[in-house]
Amino acid sequence: MSPPSFEFDFNSAPGGGFRGRSFFSTGLFINNEFVDAVDGNRIGIVNPTSGKTIGIVAAATEKDVDIAVRAAREAFEQRWGMKAPPTERRRLLNRLADLVAENADELSALEALENGKALIAAKMMDVEGTIGILRYFAGWADKIQGKTIEVNDSKLAYTRHEPIGVVGQIIPWNLPLGMFTVKIAPALATGNTVVIKPSEWTPLTAIRMCELIKEAGFPKGVINVVTGYGDTAGAAIASHMDIDKVAFTGSSLVGRHVMKAAAASNLKRVTLELGGKSPNIIFQDADLDRAVSWAAFGALANQGQLCIAGSRVFVHEDIYDKFLAAFTEKMKSVRIGDPFLPDTFQGPQVTETHFNRIMNYIEIGKREGATVHLGGERYGAEGLYIQPTIFTDVKADMTIMKEEIFGPVVVIAKFSSDEEAVRMANDTVYGLAAGLFTCDVSRAISVANQLKAGTVWINCYGASSLNAPFGGYKQSGIGRELGEYALEHYTAVKAVHINMSASPPI
Repeated sequence: MSPPSFEFDFNSAPGGGFRGRSFFSTGLFINNEFVDAVDGNRIGIVNPTSGKTIGIVAAATEKDVDIAVRAAREAFEQRWGMKAPPTERRRLLNRLADLVAENADELSALEALENGKALIAAKMMDVEGTIGILRYFAGWADKIQGKTIEVNDSKLAYTRHEPIGVVGQIIPWNLPLGMFTVKIAPALATGNTVVIKPSEWTPLTAIRMCELIKEAGFPKGVINVVTGYGDTAGAAIASHMDIDKVAFTGSSLVGRHVMKAAAASNLKRVTLELGGKSPNIIFQDADLDRAVSWAAFGALANQGQLCIAGSRVFVHEDIYDKFLAAFTEKMKSVRIGDPFLPDTFQGPQVTETHFNRIMNYIEIGKREGATVHLGGERYGAEGLYIQPTIFTDVKADMTIMKEEIFGPVVVIAKFSSDEEAVRMANDTVYGLAAGLFTCDVSRAISVANQLKAGTVWINCYGASSLNAPFGGYKQSGIGRELGEYALEHYTAVKAVHINMSASPPI
């Protein structure tokens, strides 16, 4: 059976952006070829703006993952790994970045179509981020070095940082293209081969990237993309005996399953980027206008579907009323609508399943006694839109204060001292990110040092950099992505000892 394909006419989309037809195979990408799944299974892809099925993709099972792993292993041993010079890896990653730039409008449109995010956000966050990530790690490809270790006059020791081997990667649906690149770029720069599974909800940009990967000239088997469900294809990656390392981004619950499978199989290396319930602290001396704007961005960016979302806002009691009034107006002003309209900031939630999950959390908040200060309802009659929602009168033990909602829902509470703010911020099982707003430099540094989070933003929120590490404390994950720190998770350090003159001890 021939693999399925995708075709969509973007000429009818409102607003600007890509104008033309997008057409490509949606089979599994193994050994630089699109192939059908062994069992011929399919997954329908739904546009969250209209609720209509817009295409189908192949659905991999354990059999397909095994074929992809064999291809990746052969490529690692024969064509990549230590066989591909670092300068060649650098060249190919830069060439792929060039092709992404050339196809930026189409990739942005596909991202908006399948994910529901605003077109401008798709281009700025995902596509431009992808180009930057590819170029950043391309620059590292020929700069991965070991050390010479001084021992004594009769012995030389040095280290090599070698690729691990075949890397399995499982990525989420909220930043489909960005997460795809965050995973593959450091793995490829260090000489590993990849078997990657995009989310079954949003696989189109990853599949379109496969054509660009082939066009860029990557050898066959270096990058293999297997679309499929998490409990089949994802589980097969986590438990495969010939995958040397697995990298997962998603919920903490699934992260536990990935870690168990990795341990129960071949004890493969694991990096996990998991959930968050991030605090955003507004001190009494903060620049109010700046704090309000960044807090709204932190709560609503990507429809609130970000693990770093600033979903818990703590405001000093002296400015609480003033902040809440301004924050409410800012949240009201956010443009909700079709992702392809130029002034849209908030699009629909990604699927009906996730939409219902968020609405259920809103109902739980009401039942537990929190006050819906703003929103709390569906927006419009069509599409999976939710009103920007603010909860007040939220107690520390309430579900909406404790659990990750992953939607346009924020809870606000008062604090009276720096110590109380830090205690409230750290009162969570997560530790991915945090923000704080103050004009006092000493306070900013002191509080940032006390927050149990992998990233802390001061007087901004969500403004990450490609050359800075990203990852979490506590149940927000293991390891770091981005920056030089990411390379550590894709190399194995080998110590080589050379005897130059010493006699054996016996």
